[in-house]
Amino acid sequence: MTQFNKKSKVLNMLLWITQLLLASSLIWSVFTKLFTPIEELSAMWSWVAEVPISFVKFTGLVDLLGALGLTLPILLKVKPILTPLAAWGIILLMICAATFHILRGEVSEIGINIVFAILASFVVWGRMKK
Repeated sequence: MTQFNKKSKVLNMLLWITQLLLASSLIWSVFTKLFTPIEELSAMWSWVAEVPISFVKFTGLVDLLGALGLTLPILLKVKPILTPLAAWGIILLMICAATFHILRGEVSEIGINIVFAILASFVVWGRMKK
């Protein structure tokens, strides 16, 4: 096995770990936003009480699409170019979420958005290389 093949396998493994970490976090968000009673949800996230419930559900569906896009195309080997495109979508989603929190004066809430955007950037970089 050449040095290049070893690096390629390590990179692929790191990309999968990153994709699964992001996807599982997004799936948690999906179930939380779609199936948690609104009273409980607004106790977790104050913004929920201040936006229409349809917006909360919509963000849950966007999270679901992101999670599926990160994993299914490359896993099923059907249009794998969709995986880095989904990662771009997650970067955009995190920019929008961070902007939303900043506009609400919740700058301390954007740390997770920054981390997710960085992880999604790694997926874009790694999956576009191939």
